[in-house]
Amino acid sequence: MTSINDKATTLLQLHQPGNPVILPTVWDAWSANLAAEGGFAALTVGSHPVADSIGKPDNEGMSFEELLTRVAQITAAVDVPVSVDIESGYGQTPERLIGGLIEVGAVGLNIEDTVHSEGGRLREAQEHADFVGGLRRAADAAGVHIVVNARTDLFIKQVGDESDRVERAIARLKLAAEAGADSLYPVGFHSDEVYQRLTSELPLPVNAIADPVRGEKASYASLGVGRVSFGPLLQAALAVRANQLLARWI
Repeated sequence: MTSINDKATTLLQLHQPGNPVILPTVWDAWSANLAAEGGFAALTVGSHPVADSIGKPDNEGMSFEELLTRVAQITAAVDVPVSVDIESGYGQTPERLIGGLIEVGAVGLNIEDTVHSEGGRLREAQEHADFVGGLRRAADAAGVHIVVNARTDLFIKQVGDESDRVERAIARLKLAAEAGADSLYPVGFHSDEVYQRLTSELPLPVNAIADPVRGEKASYASLGVGRVSFGPLLQAALAVRANQLLARWI
């Protein structure tokens, strides 16, 4: 078994702009084993797929403890670094979030700026950076370099005028970088021009969401992306295929 510190170091080193780490988004031990046996070097656990798998709604419809239960099953099944989408933090302190993740063997996290417990409001830019900073300090205190992927929902929530949305996202994510993030996630599907701006102007590797059916690693690599994940789209694609198989038996 690889130590948790080694896994954290490996996950961080895999983030290479222009040679992105592909993190299949998994939700249970079965999907994690499927991806690990396929040769992927690391995985991310998606909140939406996990919530679906236990019959709970996304956007913190499950508890942090329910998420940790599933993550523990995943890390017991595979010996590769695992990152976890912790949504906006489930109302927990940074110390509790980091402690819980380390307890179940996770070495990375995705933290978004939509506060689901407060009506889905978007954290202010500095407020989100302060939360990222709290997570970094908690990880440092615990002695494990948890890889922090700081996400903004400015694009998917279409906050403010479109004319300066890229500039505002860059400014917001730069604050998160200064606070201790390791990668930056302007979630949404963007044009090549926007991706090129994001990857050239942001100081850390950029996480892109990709459609596993239609996307290609090479295209994201050419745009300078450093990390690719699938959100709920891998689970959705498998559901389409499963429905096709099952339809033959109705």
